[in-house]
Amino acid sequence: MVLSTLCYVRHNGKTLMLHRNRKKDDVHEGKYNGLGGKFEPGESPEECVRREVLEESGLKIKKPWLHGVIMFPLFSKNQDWMVFIFTAEQFTGELIDSSEGELVWIENDKILQLNLWEGDRIFLPWLDRKDFFSGKFVYQNKKLVHYEVTFYPVG
Repeated sequence: MVLSTLCYVRHNGKTLMLHRNRKKDDVHEGKYNGLGGKFEPGESPEECVRREVLEESGLKIKKPWLHGVIMFPLFSKNQDWMVFIFTAEQFTGELIDSSEGELVWIENDKILQLNLWEGDRIFLPWLDRKDFFSGKFVYQNKKLVHYEVTFYPVG
């Protein structure tokens, strides 16, 4: 199983998205996505998300907020992916030229109009809920065929 993070950096009514258009053999090619990537040995989800956002964007995030986890069975290269989904609203630094793709600030009300994975259209609105989520999104041939979610009250 591949453990990874995904972070949506938000600022002034916009979200930083990565248009995946530069990396060779990218399963996400052409899609818009948040920032993130695979855990390194010994990393916590928070350490991973901070490192990945810094590497991909040049931004040093503060106080990343974990909203939920999503399992993607056999998503890429016949491997299950478990993704920890974060937002971050506090950061320092300047955007860099990412080797993964083009970094763009998108108005929050325009995000669902982008070329996204089908499942992203479902879970992105969950980032505005108060409860924690645990979900599973099943893709076959890059098409979403099933999903399920459980929401857990916080506090």
